[in-house]
Amino acid sequence: MAKPIQPTPVLKGKDAVRFLDAMGKRPKATKEEKERIKADFEKLNALAQF
Repeated sequence: MAKPIQPTPVLKGKDAVRFLDAMGKRPKATKEEKERIKADFEKLNALAQF
């Protein structure tokens, strides 16, 4: 039987500020990366049989 999943803790104070700052500095995906991801998705989607 699966173990229960604990709730994710809420970030507060300096941790929250640091997290939001890091999210703002995150590099954007390049055009090549987006194309590669889309191609991989299409391959996996073709293999999936539901």
